[in-house]
Amino acid sequence: MTVHSRRATRVVSALSATAVAGSLALATPANAEPQSTPEATADSRIHDVQGTGRISPMDGETVTVPGVVTAKRQFGSARGFWVQDPQPDDDPRTSEALFVYNGDETPDVAVGDEVSVTGEVGEYRPQGQDSAYQSSTQLTGAEWTVASSGNELPEAARLTPDAVPETLAPEEGDLDELELRPDKYALDFWEAHEGERVSVADVPLISRSTDYDELYVTTKPEQNRTPRGGVVYGGYDDGNTGRLKIESLIPFSERPFPTANVGDTLTGTTTGPLEYDQYGGYTMQATELGEVESGGIERETTREQRPSELSVATYNVENLSAVDEQAKFDDLAEGIVKHLRSPDVVTLEEIQDNNGADGNGDGVVAADETLDRFAEAIEAAGGPKYEYRQIDPQELTDGGQPGGNIRVGFLFDPDRVSFVDREGGDATTAVEVEKTRRGAAKLSVSPGRIDPQHEAWDDSRKPLAGEFTFRGRTVFVVANHFASKGGDEPTHGRHQPPTRSSEKQRHQQAEVVRGFVDELQQVQPNANVVVAGDLNDFQFSDTLGTLTEGGALTSLIDTLPAGEQYSYVYEGNSQVLDHILVSDSLRRVDYDVVRINAEFAEQASDHDPQIVRFRPSAGHFLDYWDWFWSRFGR
Repeated sequence: MTVHSRRATRVVSALSATAVAGSLALATPANAEPQSTPEATADSRIHDVQGTGRISPMDGETVTVPGVVTAKRQFGSARGFWVQDPQPDDDPRTSEALFVYNGDETPDVAVGDEVSVTGEVGEYRPQGQDSAYQSSTQLTGAEWTVASSGNELPEAARLTPDAVPETLAPEEGDLDELELRPDKYALDFWEAHEGERVSVADVPLISRSTDYDELYVTTKPEQNRTPRGGVVYGGYDDGNTGRLKIESLIPFSERPFPTANVGDTLTGTTTGPLEYDQYGGYTMQATELGEVESGGIERETTREQRPSELSVATYNVENLSAVDEQAKFDDLAEGIVKHLRSPDVVTLEEIQDNNGADGNGDGVVAADETLDRFAEAIEAAGGPKYEYRQIDPQELTDGGQPGGNIRVGFLFDPDRVSFVDREGGDATTAVEVEKTRRGAAKLSVSPGRIDPQHEAWDDSRKPLAGEFTFRGRTVFVVANHFASKGGDEPTHGRHQPPTRSSEKQRHQQAEVVRGFVDELQQVQPNANVVVAGDLNDFQFSDTLGTLTEGGALTSLIDTLPAGEQYSYVYEGNSQVLDHILVSDSLRRVDYDVVRINAEFAEQASDHDPQIVRFRPSAGHFLDYWDWFWSRFGR
């Protein structure tokens, strides 16, 4: 957050009557000493400053406005207080409250003070005035007088299920240039209440309590709910308009921030001023915070694979490195063994090198210690003695946490499935699809990276292909971690629809992976193919459309009911980032998203793993016969 250079000071002198004409009656302290105040626009009220759009019509002017202090922020570098006019106008577009910015000093006011504030009107926009975030109207360089204390606060606007419109924003345009339509658009509704006291009562919690002491609730209990109590994000044009973030202005020494899971309820009344935050959008800064009542969700456990089924899981283990505490390895291992029931193959994302982000540019890229510790933790938890395969990246080329050198890899149970090792795979060598003498597909190197020098993988993880055999049948598994959504404009920002600039790279990545799958299927149309991992995109995106076009692959998340299509919770939206896609040669496919992390305050990773169980097709008949004869023939 940008820190403004000016800070407010408390003024004990009374302002002139003309400076506050039309305002609340202000009493002059008996010991007041005359002080100069900035030249201010007379006869101003807060709704005049806020105006009927997002940008104040008085931006840059010095004004004097009356009001009652409703809340103050006493911590951080953006301290200050909210002031609200108890005498509103009759225009629903104009907010009656403002934030008075006081830098890094705690303002010398009390909630309930009747004040007259003089300051310069400004628009604070996170990351600069050209950013895609919305701005907040505030007063800076402020001075104020206190007329009386202990006044009743203006009534909070009650956020009932019907209060916020169903439509998020106009279909196209810069919201800064448009008049507010709070009766039609949700973002306009929130903006029209900027700074004002708002309240919710007995609302569902749609996110875990975050690491940044945030809660997300929905004011619309019937909108896009999941069976477990969240709200699913099902399309670019289907935003969850009732979603609201809540933080607390109450010192944690007085009221520790609550711990919550998805599906819990924030009972009682929660009240506070509304402000815009670049992280999560419109946020209530609670001065009164309800109690969390458990909804009782439990971590899921999938069924065990049958002897004739091959099980393949995918799991983003969130920057796992050998320097992590043993507890993280143990928690992840419990997920593998207890909740995923020890899959035959696991594609892993976000495996870091042996010293993780502690070593940035130190030449360490190997991850053997990281994977050895993980395999040992799984065995200690009662799981199989997994082996692993991966390829070390070139240093600082694959994105992710600086210095971590993240990559994808495979775990597999050698008692259930065999890995076909073919030497030659390294960070820059591309795996090729070859044809056996009998016409079946095989990989030139295994494991091998798919076209790692292609520009699609610049500063991003390269996909890893591996060849496995299960009961004599060949299965090709591709582990992926596509480029992140970093750089995309927020869904709650000023530009509608937001620009999703990161999509371009993921679309290229999908084309490369799809091309590899096409090559496999051209050589062997009934090849068993599994494409899995963190694709960092939604099931309805063009990224997934490229992979599934023409039926080459089936996206298994699409086979679930709409309310269950999620694997990750971001800013209160239950959404899809992780995927398993399969070729139609697989038989008796059974798929499950195993919910053990994303909805819980305590989590081993921020992603939920997924698993598919299936029977591979026989593939090429003669290859199957060769396997049978080598095992059972004389």
